[in-house]
Amino acid sequence: MAGRTLMFAGATLAAVYVPSEGGRELRLAGPAEESGALPGWPGGYAVSGRSAVADAFRSGRPQWPTAAELAARREAVPEDLPPDAALGVLPVGTDDRRLGCLVVVDDTGRGFDTDRRGFMELYAEQVAARLEAGGEPATAYTVASGAGGIVPAGSVPRREGPSQIRYQLMPGQALDAERLGSFTLELHTGLISADARMLELVDIAPDHFDGRVETLLAHAVPDDLPALMSLVEPGKTTSASRELEFRVRRPTGDLRWLRLRSRVLNDPDGRPERVLGVVVDASSLRPDTDEVSLVQRLSASLAATMTARDVARVVIGALRDPLVGADRVAVAGLEADRLVVTVLDPPEPAAWPEIWRSEWRSEWPDTPLRSLPTLAAALREVRVGLVPAGADVEPALAGVGPGGLALLPLPAEGRVIGACLAGWDEPHEFGAEERSLLTATAGLVGQALRRAHAFDAQHELATTLQRSLLPRRLPELAGGVAVARYLPAMVGLEVGGDWYDVIPLSESRVALVIGDVQGHSAGAATIMGQIRTAIRAYAVEGHPPDVVVSHANRLLVGMETDLFATCCYVELDMEEGETWIVRAGHLAPLLRHPDGSTEEVATEGGLPLGVLADSDYPITAVGLAPGTVIALLTDGLVESSSLHLEDGMLRMRDLLSDADPGDAGRMADQLLGDGTRRDDDIALLLMRYDGMGVPPIRTGWTVWRLPDAVMHARRFTARTLRAWGVAEEADAALLVVSELVTNALVHTQGAVRLDLTLAGDRMRIAVTDTSPRAPAKPVMADWESTGGRGLFLVEAMSASWGSVPVSGGKQVWSEFVVTREPGPADDGGPGALPEAADPVPYDSAGPAARSGATRAGSTDSGAVRGRSGRSGSARSAGSLGEGR
Repeated sequence: MAGRTLMFAGATLAAVYVPSEGGRELRLAGPAEESGALPGWPGGYAVSGRSAVADAFRSGRPQWPTAAELAARREAVPEDLPPDAALGVLPVGTDDRRLGCLVVVDDTGRGFDTDRRGFMELYAEQVAARLEAGGEPATAYTVASGAGGIVPAGSVPRREGPSQIRYQLMPGQALDAERLGSFTLELHTGLISADARMLELVDIAPDHFDGRVETLLAHAVPDDLPALMSLVEPGKTTSASRELEFRVRRPTGDLRWLRLRSRVLNDPDGRPERVLGVVVDASSLRPDTDEVSLVQRLSASLAATMTARDVARVVIGALRDPLVGADRVAVAGLEADRLVVTVLDPPEPAAWPEIWRSEWRSEWPDTPLRSLPTLAAALREVRVGLVPAGADVEPALAGVGPGGLALLPLPAEGRVIGACLAGWDEPHEFGAEERSLLTATAGLVGQALRRAHAFDAQHELATTLQRSLLPRRLPELAGGVAVARYLPAMVGLEVGGDWYDVIPLSESRVALVIGDVQGHSAGAATIMGQIRTAIRAYAVEGHPPDVVVSHANRLLVGMETDLFATCCYVELDMEEGETWIVRAGHLAPLLRHPDGSTEEVATEGGLPLGVLADSDYPITAVGLAPGTVIALLTDGLVESSSLHLEDGMLRMRDLLSDADPGDAGRMADQLLGDGTRRDDDIALLLMRYDGMGVPPIRTGWTVWRLPDAVMHARRFTARTLRAWGVAEEADAALLVVSELVTNALVHTQGAVRLDLTLAGDRMRIAVTDTSPRAPAKPVMADWESTGGRGLFLVEAMSASWGSVPVSGGKQVWSEFVVTREPGPADDGGPGALPEAADPVPYDSAGPAARSGATRAGSTDSGAVRGRSGRSGSARSAGSLGEGR
């Protein structure tokens, strides 16, 4: 052995064995002088015999005997081999791909420790990779369960299982160890030990190497650093061996492709401790110039993708024509033990095997990996698998590529996140260049898919957050239709501060709100949610528009934030078409009149919310004709880096004029445009005002605090009901008026007002007082109590009743379903209001001065549902006579 040249890591290649044609014997790969075997080494071993070579081949596990142990087992060894020489017998290939066996010898007395064994196993994997890239056809071998180990493919029935291997070791193919470099990386210190060949491959002089991993990484192309860093960062490594390719920049400026195989060794506690690696020059296996340009174009296309679906479409476009001309391509993500398909091409189920069609859950199939063991093995080994035409593979893959199949694991950050399958219908020959091309493609796609998954997760989080802060649906309005649209920004975090809201204030009044909080972040979205909630609360309390916006401004000033917000608040009277607008630094509303003309409403605005606590917010009043569309929008729709605000507003007015107001939803979609890339989020709120065909009849009475105040309230109610033709429910209504007015006079101070409203077959009685405290029914009222039964009577007589806050107090209301008799009120004549009604027209002073009685909530505004009641079943002595 003294004259032998060391092969790799201090060991000498002794012999390479491959299965014979019949599959019964493991033979030397050529004559000894060509195979590199030592003189006197046996020419073959029976596969079924008892030898270290046969045991390693059958079991797929390395054997580490000494020469003395082999001699004791009466195995033939070279005569000049010292008894204490250590041997390594390593299977070439994997459990599913048995290609041969490799024997190495160490006669230095050092033996094969853990590190050297790891290097030998990595070298065996490198030999197997070269065989798959350029090996020659031979007899197929596989692991046959229950058949006694490894047998020729034809000796067992064809079944679903691992693919059969059709390669054999050719003379000299394994003798490339002199081109291999090796290194050992200590994970906890970052120090690396590299042999001379490794340093030569990265163009570092041995005298200039300081043992730091950063020195080696500095020679790599920056684009390849993320993949390399996944090997050297503790906590992100795995115990399985890995393969990747990277580039180094040579002093001449040229690039050299290197292929790296690594394995992690753990400490006694199971934590990653060292990384063993071998590196080989892969430049000869790289594609030619034309193919490199294709990969570069693929890389550029993947860089522009955002979602996993986008990545899959780019991959299919590349593999179907420019790169390898595949006839069938599938891209899928890996979730637990299932292959979640992203895109298939062709997309028709009939083009794919039966098991794929049976798993077609929705748009694409969702296939379990247990039905694809060949693919599962490729994913586990993180190695491109090439299956030639006629290979014996499971039916789920045989139909994907009957003429050839490429299985591409998609690695990213140290793990496999998906797979790509490319199949050919006609017989397809795989060359070394194509394997390298597919390997490079898989690496690019894996990184792009990881970015897309991160984007998809971020997009889903942002969408969920945004949806939780915006109204899920808009309320139905009497006399109008409201629609809204929201589009997030397409750069940065897709959650922003734009918001909208539609707030019912009463049965005939509604508030429209739109706003924009500064910035596009979770903080902006949080402030948006708080401001939107505050504005809704202030509006429902019954405050006029200027007070609502002023309160919201003070709230934002008091928050611990540097953000400000703009807002436009519009309140509409759906009966009369009166509109009151308040702006806080926001864009003015746009109006589309029934004749198709448009205008930007001239409104005097105030400062944005959150700037100055004492800002004034004036009100602008506008009248709307039925058929008018009011549009509230944020600046993301009309302003960008390439569009001036004034030009954007004019463009929006043109779109508004051309749109058909008959379909409010389609109108909103037309205003949004084509949905191209946006730098800002967009909110749009449209309301088409139709007017109320039959407006409600209203009248009111101011209750003076006199001893007979309740009597006068009942008389006023009785006269009104007679004028409206309501007779059957009159007794119950008078009882409810008596109880509500009495409660207001007894339990509150200040003004009390009684309002009656008739809308179709529903009549509402509302009593407003200055106390904000809502009425509460007693837990119980016994027979000896002198009070406490009033609210029970109201609940019994009413179809529904409740209490809502109004500006400066509350309003307690009760509703009835009534049957009307024809009378003067039906034709809108002089009898529509009783003589005793208030001389001042209802709500004539506008929203800033009107009584809180106008804020009566509808039956959906927090009303407490009660039981239906009729007058004949609820008379009480002394309660009704004076009103009749």
